[in-house]
Amino acid sequence: MAVINILSPHVADMIAAGEVVERPGSVVKELLENAIDAGAHNITLELKGGGATYIRVTDDGCGMAPDDAGNCFLRHATSKLRDEHGLEAIETMGFRGEALAAISAVSRVELLTRRSGDEAGTYVSVSGGDIQDMRPAGCPKGTTFTVRDIFFNTPARLKFMKSDRAEGAWCLQQAARVALGRPDISIRCVKDGKEEFFTPGDGRAESAVYALLGRPVALSMLPVSGENEGVAVTGFVSSPAAGRGSRAMQFFFVNGRVIRSQSLQAAVEQAYKNTLMVGKFPACVLYVTLSAGAVDVNVHPTKNEVKFSSEKRVFDAVYYAALNAVQGERPTLQMDLSRSTEKKLAPQTYGRRADEDAPVQTAMELHSPRVSYSAPAVPRTAPRAGVSPIPHRQPVQPVRPRPAAPARPSAPETPVPRPTPAQAEKPAPVKSEPAPEPAAPLRLAGELLRTYILAEQGDKVLIIDKHAAHERMIFDKLKARGREIMSQTLLQPQTWRPGPEGMELLSANGELLSELGFELEPYGEDDVIVRAVPEDLDPGQTAAALEEIFEKLKNGSRDLARDSVLQTVACKAAIKAGWDTDPAELLALAEKVASGQIRYCPHGRPVSVTLTKKELDRQFGRTT
Repeated sequence: MAVINILSPHVADMIAAGEVVERPGSVVKELLENAIDAGAHNITLELKGGGATYIRVTDDGCGMAPDDAGNCFLRHATSKLRDEHGLEAIETMGFRGEALAAISAVSRVELLTRRSGDEAGTYVSVSGGDIQDMRPAGCPKGTTFTVRDIFFNTPARLKFMKSDRAEGAWCLQQAARVALGRPDISIRCVKDGKEEFFTPGDGRAESAVYALLGRPVALSMLPVSGENEGVAVTGFVSSPAAGRGSRAMQFFFVNGRVIRSQSLQAAVEQAYKNTLMVGKFPACVLYVTLSAGAVDVNVHPTKNEVKFSSEKRVFDAVYYAALNAVQGERPTLQMDLSRSTEKKLAPQTYGRRADEDAPVQTAMELHSPRVSYSAPAVPRTAPRAGVSPIPHRQPVQPVRPRPAAPARPSAPETPVPRPTPAQAEKPAPVKSEPAPEPAAPLRLAGELLRTYILAEQGDKVLIIDKHAAHERMIFDKLKARGREIMSQTLLQPQTWRPGPEGMELLSANGELLSELGFELEPYGEDDVIVRAVPEDLDPGQTAAALEEIFEKLKNGSRDLARDSVLQTVACKAAIKAGWDTDPAELLALAEKVASGQIRYCPHGRPVSVTLTKKELDRQFGRTT
């Protein structure tokens, strides 16, 4: 009996669709790229239900003829590639002819398109890969794709979908990346009836950076421009003083295509060597331009990964362009926007109710990440509870301290039996134990490179990493407190933008953050106000700590998140290499290491190295 089955074309299409359509965000990316290839100058993206129930992309591109409107849903049908020679130099965003076939195989799609000069357009309805209806229709020049009910016929994929908010956030991220790569195209994104972002399409990269990443990020950027052996690099990198807690603000584009590249990440970060604080990452928006034949985009169906014919040449071009910007430290990006762009991006004032104490902000500020530095914080005697969970678009409820647990009744005292006269006459045997030898006194010898503590104890020399030791001391203190982690109220509350995906994590982990000493309140659609932080955390490190915490919450389970969050708080609160540290504090750390209380940092690295006098004598040839 035969055991090998030949799958039907329908099942094969559904399997192939999984390579292209991972989530609703994949549909957004493919449709936007198709609109760009069609020569559109204005594109509108509309989302509902996180994109799973409704996605519509409208463009003013070239449109399609009636015959092409039906053929575009067939597998390997494309207008961008004619033969194998076209693969040698791909200049379009798409070329595989799989996107529309994959999307229509797992959803319900409606297409409305018309070419310039045609009297009527064409309407096509497709469900599960099969054309249901096709007829002439009136419509403006261009193309409109409407995608509904993604994965309606593949429940195995549907059950892995995240919440509408998380999927919607991912759709917005995909759209923003595409828009950032093409400043010459105006892209408007509307989610659940609310405009999320709008790029003016004036061809200026700084306008796109300002509109998509926000004013504070744009003003912290340094212009980049360079060329190396036919590889041109332009764009922006952040000032070393504006390092971030994660790589979320790193964007790379090759010939207008957004890509992921560890090589380009390494090139940028190498340019910041010795200028950026440890644990910080640069932000960047870099446009790499080279000949189409020098880059292979036919690596993965999603086209997010590429290969270069000369990896070193591209690495060097990015590295030296970023290095020149950082070393030159030219004035940061000047936002001298054109008059038309200023008009399109004119801020609108959004007020708040009189009983709310948050400041009035503009529309641009509501959609831009911000870091404000607070005045010195006052330690509090008891932790305050945060908002848990934070409801979406719900008014903030008053925050009250948790009630103290009721005192337990004390157990009745049990009388101690008195010894009998016979027992009293017989003395108990006394065991003699050798007294422990007193530890040799510890002497602080100094500090090396403002990083390592040098201490002497007996015939041993201790070299201690002061950051790692202090980090472990804070981590142990936080863990010992359990749920009772002290917090400090910020005299000047800070505003922070976790983004839509971060707001989803915040809703799911609000109680955990509250237990750790953070007090966060929702402010607007995608922003929060930070009113309190753990007492050991420097208020100036609040934004960096939250960015790192959210990165760990995103990639780990809730059960593992607590220790990871404590590690982040301890790391941000610990003294840093390069800081001037009080000798008394150095001695206190050295004593804890010498006593054996601290051996490893929370990440598992050893905190000290011990050299004996005999080892030193051997190095200097003093042994006999």
